[in-house]
Amino acid sequence: MNRVYFTIFLCFLGIQLFAQGYPNTPPAISPMPMKPEMTEIWDPEVTTVTPGKTNSDAPSDAIVLFDGRDLSQWVSKSNPQKSAPWKVYEGSHFEVEPGTGDIQTKMKFGDCQLHIEWSAPDVVESQGQGRGNSGVFLQDRYEVQILDSYQNRTYANGQAGSIYKEHPPLVNAMRSPNEWNTYDIIYRAPRFKANGQIDQPASMTVLHNGVLIQNHVILSGLTLYIGLHQYGSAHGEDVISLQDHGNRTQFRNIWIRRL
Repeated sequence: MNRVYFTIFLCFLGIQLFAQGYPNTPPAISPMPMKPEMTEIWDPEVTTVTPGKTNSDAPSDAIVLFDGRDLSQWVSKSNPQKSAPWKVYEGSHFEVEPGTGDIQTKMKFGDCQLHIEWSAPDVVESQGQGRGNSGVFLQDRYEVQILDSYQNRTYANGQAGSIYKEHPPLVNAMRSPNEWNTYDIIYRAPRFKANGQIDQPASMTVLHNGVLIQNHVILSGLTLYIGLHQYGSAHGEDVISLQDHGNRTQFRNIWIRRL
């Protein structure tokens, strides 16, 4: 039998064996039995981080953006060479000074865990989007809405805890006026291809007062007030910004962890 016919014979034999179910037949010699230690990971050792005394307190690896003393970690958005113009109540919180414009962090961030506490203005005024309106922007582009949504109806993707104009929160977890609210935001920044096109979109998980309200949602792009959301030009790390929407919204205890 020459080589060509022998090769054809082997192929035919293989097809017959496959048809008879031979691939499902266990091997004559069993593989090495598994032991517990074969699936254990020992190195590298997991880094130790000391948690805060409460879930609101900053852990040891966090960058504190406001601790009740001053706005030294923040600047004016319209003029980053100037200090943040909002009012600080030392030892407590700071408050939007309407008409002075947004503020932003001096440092830039990408993937992060952000903790921020906020309260609606002391005096409840207006309704809908005019009541305690502000926002926290990740990478200066992607907004988690801040609004007094306690017994205050507005469009679902614009109420407190929404990814603005995109994802409504799963539930309304607002506390009543004059009480403090907490956001814990887990953010993964978008990835871009070398040609500037989006490769992997941004995503967010948000807890509002300890309640899951955004469950790893995917962002379609910039959280625009008007128009469909889409990604603009490629970008890297950028600032965290807070919005001046004309209401005296208050903030305290802000910290962030790079992920």
